Amino acid sequence: MNQRTKEFHFPKTPTGVEGLDEITEGGFPKGRPTLICGSAGCGKTLLSMQFLIQGALQYNEPGVFMSFEETAPDLTLNVKSLGFDLEKLKKDKKIVVDHVRVERSEIAEAGDYDLEGIFIRLGYAIDTVKAKRVVLDTLEALFSGLTNQAILRSELRRLFQWLKDRGVTALLPVSVENLHLHDKGLKSMYLIVLYY
Repeated sequence: MNQRTKEFHFPKTPTGVEGLDEITEGGFPKGRPTLICGSAGCGKTLLSMQFLIQGALQYNEPGVFMSFEETAPDLTLNVKSLGFDLEKLKKDKKIVVDHVRVERSEIAEAGDYDLEGIFIRLGYAIDTVKAKRVVLDTLEALFSGLTNQAILRSELRRLFQWLKDRGVTALLPVSVENLHLHDKGLKSMYLIVLYY
């Protein structure tokens, strides 16, 4: 048959970030993780936070920002530069900001390493606000003390599958220097690279 099927368009989650939705043809893949890559200081964290804030304000999609580097007060101060009141969004239960301290020197790679504690904590935060959007900032900070490549690959796959199973659109900032994390069997990931 010569019937042409309509062109498939993957469902997207609009970012609300000026110009980005046009470039990405509607936003990020809905219900999937997206890597946001760039060098230090290029705006990965602010872009990710803006994605969450615009989701809450424009699209009534609550979000969770789990930081492994910056504290909640630092993030609140940083987004004030964009004109957003993060404290109000937190108080209105539109956004949860959670800082998880990951200290490389305190991580011992002995026995099984898994992210079960992060899944529990993140799951609780998602359930608290019924989040549709999640940011884990940054991916390399989460895995900073892990050198076993097999475990790293396994846990990255498990993390991405967990996020997909929860149905959240997730952004995972990663520095260009650690883009090799993308090569750990995750080549089908959606990838945005920021340059400045």
